[in-house]
Amino acid sequence: MIITTDFITRCWRSPSRVERAGRFIARGGWLLYACYVLAACFPRAVAAEGASFQSVRLEATDEGYQLDAEIDITLTAAMQEAVRKGVPLYFVVEFELTRGRWYWLDQVIARATRERRIGFAPLTEQYRVSVAGVSQNVASFDEVKRILSRVRSWTVLEKGRLKPGEKYEAAVRFRLDTSQLPKPFQLNVLASREWSLSSDWYRWTINGDGKP
Repeated sequence: MIITTDFITRCWRSPSRVERAGRFIARGGWLLYACYVLAACFPRAVAAEGASFQSVRLEATDEGYQLDAEIDITLTAAMQEAVRKGVPLYFVVEFELTRGRWYWLDQVIARATRERRIGFAPLTEQYRVSVAGVSQNVASFDEVKRILSRVRSWTVLEKGRLKPGEKYEAAVRFRLDTSQLPKPFQLNVLASREWSLSSDWYRWTINGDGKP
């Protein structure tokens, strides 16, 4: 290989990666660059894991349309340890009902949420689970999981809201409410699978009588 003055000049003038990044940021690409850095720093942050719906049923009753569901939930060791150290965990079941419209966005017929909270009492060595304002004490985390995984007779829609002959799409989701975690734990949500718990939206079509 023959090294010429022209070759040395081209190498000297060739911008380094750092210089190119600086020029890119200066030209207004700072936001994309920041996203790239965050993606590199938190490669393990994922959604829709730790929970999945096994069965769902929406039934028309005298009280209204009631939802029953079974959820397969995995509570990580980090979550269990946090609860035993006095950090309450909040979970949310979300329901949504929409009606499709060919000429516009889908019409939202109803939205409903139900909160679930788990805590721990060190004096009695018991967990306290609260669902829709009703609390109970249990001795093991298996019992906590059993209570969290069941949705029973939840009225999500008033009677008479659905029109016979119309088709609707119902959707339900279960997730850890990370907004109610202490600030240090909220940072862990970005960096660790241990704090990622959310199901995908479970969707199904029903008729105006509430049946699939």
